[in-house]
Amino acid sequence: MGSFPHIVEDCMGFLQVLSDGTIFRSKTIEFNMPLLHEKSVHFKDALFDKNHDLHLRIYKPMMISNNNNKKLPIIIFIHGGGFCLGSRVWPTCHNTCLRLASGLNALVVAPDYRLAPEHRLPAAMDDVASAMKWLQGQALSSGSENRDAWFNSEEVDFEQVFVLGDSSGGNIAHHMAVRFGLGSTELGPVRVRGYVLLAPFFGGVVRTKSEEGPSEALLNLDILDRYSRLFSFLDYSKFNNKFYIVDYYF
Repeated sequence: MGSFPHIVEDCMGFLQVLSDGTIFRSKTIEFNMPLLHEKSVHFKDALFDKNHDLHLRIYKPMMISNNNNKKLPIIIFIHGGGFCLGSRVWPTCHNTCLRLASGLNALVVAPDYRLAPEHRLPAAMDDVASAMKWLQGQALSSGSENRDAWFNSEEVDFEQVFVLGDSSGGNIAHHMAVRFGLGSTELGPVRVRGYVLLAPFFGGVVRTKSEEGPSEALLNLDILDRYSRLFSFLDYSKFNNKFYIVDYYF
């Protein structure tokens, strides 16, 4: 008679892998931060991948600044979580996107992607690529029937798109840069002008300085605020055709 399944991998109790291959993923994670509400920004969810039941969240400023007749740039924000955790609805992602939309006067798109270990890499990369293809579909939709009203070409600039990724999301952003890099016409008429990697995660045999740093317990709202304050003062017009890595050591 065999023994009962036991835990072989445990990620803070949120995600557990049992010896028989069973995956336990908590659906009742408590956060020590509130879900922000910004009256100047609307947000809603949309399905972008019917086959995998994947959604994205769109954030749009209520008042569009028409200085110099500029349209809203588009920011694609890819959440982190070690490829195993995270969601567009988590406060860590939602609050950041809300502030990006408000501070930069930009339309922000935050896609979900399939998580490991149930879905091995490169599933996450494929899903974000699918979200970018969905954005291309919005740009190519000539009639209001197929296009989401928030992607009105009179208000949104499909030629000013920036991809931001946090931690493992930074890794995914890197792969998007490789796939849809400078010179690629695969996303036309969407044009990606820059990639911003926030403390990107890249695995390796030798630990980097950031991997040897403070524990995850030190990640808090104050640190997320630092990211938000940083991007509140960025001018997207300076991102043209450049590749950025933003890494912090605390």
